[in-house]
Amino acid sequence: MFRTKIIGLIVIFMFLLLIFGLANLQIFQYRDLRGLSDKNCIRLIPQIGARGKILDTEGDIIIDSKLSYNVMILPQDKKTVGGVLAKVARILGVSPDELKKRYNAEYVAPSVPIVIAKNIEVNKAIALEELKTSLAGIIIQLQPLRNYPYRSLGAHVIGYLGEIDRWRLTKLEDYGYMTKDIVGFGGVEEKYDYYLRQEEGGLSVEVDSRGRLVRVLGFRPPRNGKDMQLTLNLQIQKIAEEKLANRKGAVVIMEPYSGAIIAMASAPVFNPAVFVNKSGESISNIFNDRDAPLVNRAISAVYPAGSVFKPIVAAAALEAGKINLSTSFLCQGSTFVGRQEFKCWETHGWQNLTAAIAHSCNVFFYKAGLLVGAQSIHDYAIKFGLARPTAFELPYEAGGFIPSPLWRKINKFKNWFDGDTANLSIGQGDVSVTPLQMARMMAVFANGGYLVTPYIVKAIDGQDVSSYHRRVARCPVKTGTINYIREGMRGVVSDPKGTGNVLSSLTVSVAGKTGTAQAPPGQAHAWFTGFFPYKNPKFVICVFLERGGPGYYSSVIAKQIIEALIAEGLM
Repeated sequence: MFRTKIIGLIVIFMFLLLIFGLANLQIFQYRDLRGLSDKNCIRLIPQIGARGKILDTEGDIIIDSKLSYNVMILPQDKKTVGGVLAKVARILGVSPDELKKRYNAEYVAPSVPIVIAKNIEVNKAIALEELKTSLAGIIIQLQPLRNYPYRSLGAHVIGYLGEIDRWRLTKLEDYGYMTKDIVGFGGVEEKYDYYLRQEEGGLSVEVDSRGRLVRVLGFRPPRNGKDMQLTLNLQIQKIAEEKLANRKGAVVIMEPYSGAIIAMASAPVFNPAVFVNKSGESISNIFNDRDAPLVNRAISAVYPAGSVFKPIVAAAALEAGKINLSTSFLCQGSTFVGRQEFKCWETHGWQNLTAAIAHSCNVFFYKAGLLVGAQSIHDYAIKFGLARPTAFELPYEAGGFIPSPLWRKINKFKNWFDGDTANLSIGQGDVSVTPLQMARMMAVFANGGYLVTPYIVKAIDGQDVSSYHRRVARCPVKTGTINYIREGMRGVVSDPKGTGNVLSSLTVSVAGKTGTAQAPPGQAHAWFTGFFPYKNPKFVICVFLERGGPGYYSSVIAKQIIEALIAEGLM
């Protein structure tokens, strides 16, 4: 009897324990368990939009996107995933171990599909799609990838794409950026990434115990990025890059009245598609290249100006009344400043201002510079936009530098000597400028005395934004001064002994200034900056060759570019 009671109590206790357990599962832990259940049967499949297109001034595509195919797998039982990955590996022609390694590395949560292969060939995507019924949990995802139909054309202006780094993430996470986001690096891609980047959408789907799709629960469409229209002209950009060829240097072509950049070439170049295809060896080669192909030499590298600086010295001397059109100095091939001899590249004889500009006579500018003084030369260089960035939109623009006696006294605790002024007068010494700054300086003489702000974005998502960038200020120099210097620049080309006479055979009249900037111990840098046509300028051009030798060689490239513009009917 006692034993029966004990057994009865045990049975009752077990029933009570069972009832309590059921109550605990169905009442107290219902929400947590329901959530776990949902996570186990609900999957979120991302749908990726296309990054905004980049167009030229005529609306022609420079950069767009093309469809690629990714292979995704829904997280599932480890016992079954191995067999699925083995079948997929056979179709893709890769090792199953490689797919397993990627599966484990990319796993985030049960609800998040894992990308196990990217940018596969179309025929392989079709084969996998046809076998989906026997490949549990496999999804073929369409993903737009950046497409570069002209390969490296305009690469420095456009920039490239890559996975966001820690530095950018700390600055941009408040704007919706997340780890592993693809963002722009350099050029338009970086500066306007917020407009160009797409917004991800996705599918919420229910799957069965084997990871097979049962039904779609919800859908949010992706949003494509906004298109950007630039001021670049594809035809002119192509001409500039072809004529620059493999030489290290830069070419800038700009509208003199508005500041719109028509072409901006830098060499050596790189192919942005390498960063999309993620060819590790190729990317490593670009970063390790001693010629620094990622640097936009038009805006991010600074160089001694050499003789292209002389128009600024001429303006300072004329404005100060230290020289006029009748002023002449005798060039005997050199002159002494104190006890030191400063040479000219040629013996020119008596030279007035226009002849000195045409022949690039150093002796004339040594003497003019000493008359006007270093501080005044520095101040006029500032008025022409040097020693600071031009406010161009693209990132990493360098400001350059113009020395002065006051700067040397404060920063180096040294005195300034007449020899320093002589060097400054021909753009040597500590002078450093960018090709874009020299194009902007030349635009002042082309447009009659106005300092423009260079810009490259014409419209965003079809809305004209050029007016936001187009800023023009009067350069505080008399019209007569501008005209006198223009005459000298015309002589650079038209005078038989002008340093840019190689351009005289063109059917369009060109004015400009050559420069041979000494940069020991290597070869000199070659400059040519000018404008054309002379009477009603349409373009300003600056050609710079790093270690290119005499300025003559830059003049030759400028001639080739202008000849091609005429031949293509772009003048």
